[in-house]
Amino acid sequence: MEYVKVGHIVNTFGIRGELKVECLTDFPEIRFKKQQELYIKKDNKYNSVIVKNMRQHKGMLLVLFEGLENINLVEKYKECDIYINKEAVHILPIGEYYYFELEGCQVYNNNSFIGTVSDVEEGYQTVLRIRNEEREVLVPYVDAFIRNVDISHKRIDVNLIEGFL
Repeated sequence: MEYVKVGHIVNTFGIRGELKVECLTDFPEIRFKKQQELYIKKDNKYNSVIVKNMRQHKGMLLVLFEGLENINLVEKYKECDIYINKEAVHILPIGEYYYFELEGCQVYNNNSFIGTVSDVEEGYQTVLRIRNEEREVLVPYVDAFIRNVDISHKRIDVNLIEGFL
């Protein structure tokens, strides 16, 4: 089974077992709804959990899982990531992609291989981290630089200006 990261556990919250979660999905109300099955990755193992309750608090999610309604049961999950089954992702409109779909794509500038997308970073704007054996290049994921994305062939064509390489 393949997994997609949807959250990161920052800390515990209170003594009832709630976890403070940094949301990494555009669909928190769906991903963290009651009875939703999620997976917490701990020690390289994906542990299945069921959402009992979720609420928003100061820009974070507070999530309570069934059977883990005590701080002593959830402290071990601090700094762990939360995943969903890859088959549960929504189909996005044409031209929109999940970050995990972009990772691993080979990037070409004027048909010249630059490297492979190792990470997609979000901040002021989305940036592709592209690596090859010699260097690392950061390319903003904006129309000015991205010419074509072909997920089925794991290829991205860019049009970079002088100074990027």
